[in-house]
Amino acid sequence: MKEKLWTKDYIGILVTNFFLMLTFYLLMVTISVFAANEFGATESQAGLASSIFVIGALVGRIIGGKYIDQIGRKKLLIAGVIIMVISAIFYFGVNSFGMLIANRLLHGFAFGLAGTVLGTVVAQVIPKTRSGEGIGYFALSMTLATAIGPFIGIYIQQHFQFKMIFVFCLVCIAISLVLSVIIKVEEITLTEDQKAELKGFKLSNFIEKKSVPITLVATLTAFCYSGILSFLTFFASENHITSAASFFFVVYAAAVLVTRPFSGRMFDMKGPNFIMYPSIISLLIGLFVLSQSHVGSVLLIAGALVGFGYGTYMSSSQTVAIQSAPAHRVGLATSTFFILTDIGLGIGPFVQGFFVPSIGYNGLYIVLGIIAVICLPLHYFLYGKKASSSKITVSSVEVNSSIK
Repeated sequence: MKEKLWTKDYIGILVTNFFLMLTFYLLMVTISVFAANEFGATESQAGLASSIFVIGALVGRIIGGKYIDQIGRKKLLIAGVIIMVISAIFYFGVNSFGMLIANRLLHGFAFGLAGTVLGTVVAQVIPKTRSGEGIGYFALSMTLATAIGPFIGIYIQQHFQFKMIFVFCLVCIAISLVLSVIIKVEEITLTEDQKAELKGFKLSNFIEKKSVPITLVATLTAFCYSGILSFLTFFASENHITSAASFFFVVYAAAVLVTRPFSGRMFDMKGPNFIMYPSIISLLIGLFVLSQSHVGSVLLIAGALVGFGYGTYMSSSQTVAIQSAPAHRVGLATSTFFILTDIGLGIGPFVQGFFVPSIGYNGLYIVLGIIAVICLPLHYFLYGKKASSSKITVSSVEVNSSIK
């Protein structure tokens, strides 16, 4: 008989994560317009208003990963969401571009704190025999937010005053705060040796080295995906398929939604490699198909391939990264995963932008497809050859004597 996955706490974590991610993606696609309209921001300044959030989130993840079990998981989660509520309120009073940037940093920092805790505690409430499936649905809550958030943001922006976006975000974060209070979080009691291990500012206190190998591959796939996030609109305009491009991420999300139950179960039954190699192959094929998308239908096929490939690999690698860490360092493993993958997403557009003038968008996606091909041997040498084809032990979610 299967262990129960859909508990009250698990559902609460998924909904909380969804609403926080929803506000993140909603503001990412609309705040630049607000900066330009309200403060006359240039294109580069407007872009900064959007992307500075990620810098704050990185700092929040680093701090959260180090202090999550010293401060307490529940306390840090509630603190992070409360600061997000405060930041959401501050948006209504922003009266200069500088204040907007400062508030975006604050919002990002709080988001990083709360996100690190949610990514950590979700492993506690998932039965170890269903870890791949459980983390998969957790990742799905983020994937759905990437599709729904921008849609809602653009709709509100087109039909209402911009302050309605801030009202919507405040309501979502307030709901998340209520759920954060209700969710039951099991705390880790650190031994004196573990406390001593986490003291100071050495690298091991901010990065979980056992999670780094698989996360490096995930970072490279994130680098590839960032080219889609940043340049798809330009590519579609150049190829006169802008109407289809508006549905790309909807198809992406649908592909993840349809394949998630299957991929999660196969991860648990057959082992990580059984699903992770096909997901890399799907991503690289999707990038090559995207590079040749001169009609809308082909673009949407690419969206489905990328959805299964990138969406599945990221959720699977997150599961492996968490499983690789001892119980008292799961918070660090979670922050390590998101820190590195966020870097991949962040530097991707900057680096790729240098090559677009010489190779074009079609050429860019071919190059990214080649990079995705490299992910196959990289996955094998960094993780695949060490992984058993059977289910791996989920040390990070075992309930042992160190848990209250």
